[in-house]
Amino acid sequence: MNSSKSPGLAGFGILKNTTCHTEKKISVFFSIIFMTVGILSNSLAIAILLKAYQRFRQKSKASFLLLASGLVVTDLFGHLINGAIAVFVYASDKDWIRFNQSNILCSVFGICMVFFGLCPLFLGSVMAVERCIGVTKPIFHSTKMTSKHVKMMLTMVCLFAVLIALLPILRFRAYQIQASRTWCFYKTEHVEDWEDRFYLLLFSCLGLLALAVSFLCNAVTGITLLRVKFKSQQRQGRSHHFEMIIQLLAIMCVSCICWSPFLVTMAKIGINESHSKDTCETILFALRMATWNQILDPWVYILLRKAVLKNLYKITRGCCGVHIINLHMWELSSIKNSLKVAAISESPVSSKQINLQPLSNTGQ
Repeated sequence: MNSSKSPGLAGFGILKNTTCHTEKKISVFFSIIFMTVGILSNSLAIAILLKAYQRFRQKSKASFLLLASGLVVTDLFGHLINGAIAVFVYASDKDWIRFNQSNILCSVFGICMVFFGLCPLFLGSVMAVERCIGVTKPIFHSTKMTSKHVKMMLTMVCLFAVLIALLPILRFRAYQIQASRTWCFYKTEHVEDWEDRFYLLLFSCLGLLALAVSFLCNAVTGITLLRVKFKSQQRQGRSHHFEMIIQLLAIMCVSCICWSPFLVTMAKIGINESHSKDTCETILFALRMATWNQILDPWVYILLRKAVLKNLYKITRGCCGVHIINLHMWELSSIKNSLKVAAISESPVSSKQINLQPLSNTGQ
């Protein structure tokens, strides 16, 4: 009987000959610690983002904060659901045959692993695209990127991630218990069927594509901000842009560092599993690195805020005794000045010289 198409028996054959083992007490302890830290971190980040959203509800930063809140909420539920299932598996001594006769728990675990893995990556790329539009096309952003549209984008991203996660179930392919017996995912051992390879490659390609889109959009956003700064010599109107691009760059770096090993490993297995040298320990290490992404994401919003950055700047200037950055960069201005600066940067040189003088006077 083909175990990949038999939900009741899927993955049980692997339990007889595991290739790696994990210490129960240590694993349960670290799972509980990671889950607790992740829940507390994401809860704190949600509170900070909601407070900021109330302040900037009618400004261009509102759409970014809404997307960021969606990302942090997704990470929070990822810790709650995946963490609770992992702790239960460890506490039950990984005896899947006893508590997973119908393979329901493994299917739920696998769906959650895929959904809570891809959804934050998708949201990170959408945030990068949104900020790129906000900086390069501010008029279009202010008229089209409303809260209603952002909520629709959030819904579409979540539905797409759900569809990818449910695809094996819709195709009557059960998720598999992995060799470590601690988690469920696509089939990663003895992959021979083209459909099993397709799921692994689809997951890894979508994740890597999301990282690539984030990198490209963040690069365009950063270059545009620097170009406007040097051309207009106007520091007001972009403090929130700089704050958001710093947060986006941090999110991108964290995602790349945490997710790249796992995505690359899954791609290698999907391309040529028979010659892959990735052992169970390697896959488990890559998975644990990926879970750190959900812990580190909220700290980007907790630490890389304007108030925190200003205090760090003051401390650095006090220690070094050197004037590095003018504090006026962090002064918050109205959305009107922000749109003026961006519009001036795209207008002819003559119009820049006419409009910049009154704008600079208002800043003074």
